[in-house]
Amino acid sequence: MSTITEIAILVLAAFVGFEVISKVPNTLHTPLMSGTNAIHGIVLLGGLLTIAASSGVLEKVLLVIAIMFGTINIIGGFLVTDRMLGMFKRKPEPPPEPEPQNGPEPRASRPARHPTSPDGPGSSHPAAEANKEK
Repeated sequence: MSTITEIAILVLAAFVGFEVISKVPNTLHTPLMSGTNAIHGIVLLGGLLTIAASSGVLEKVLLVIAIMFGTINIIGGFLVTDRMLGMFKRKPEPPPEPEPQNGPEPRASRPARHPTSPDGPGSSHPAAEANKEK
């Protein structure tokens, strides 16, 4: 195949790919991304196999960069897919609110006073008598 034919195939494939992807509805975007992540995994495996057979330093550097970008693409794709699927999970139901009690509101608890205390009603304590005289 000539170089012109290969470039024409690449351009046509890019055009067809763009047209197909732009027609995908939003509800199918997440499953499509999951499938794309699986394909990128195969591409990453191909890059690893190719780096073993490469001989030049430039080839190895370019393959390492390509493998690095492919790995970032796979991890990012799975994180985005997980986040998108998390949006469809049901939220936990809040616990039921307690039923309102019939009767008066409960008062703040304070210690009960003894009826014979110095400041209590009906006190006959000597200290209460001294306080009354003052």
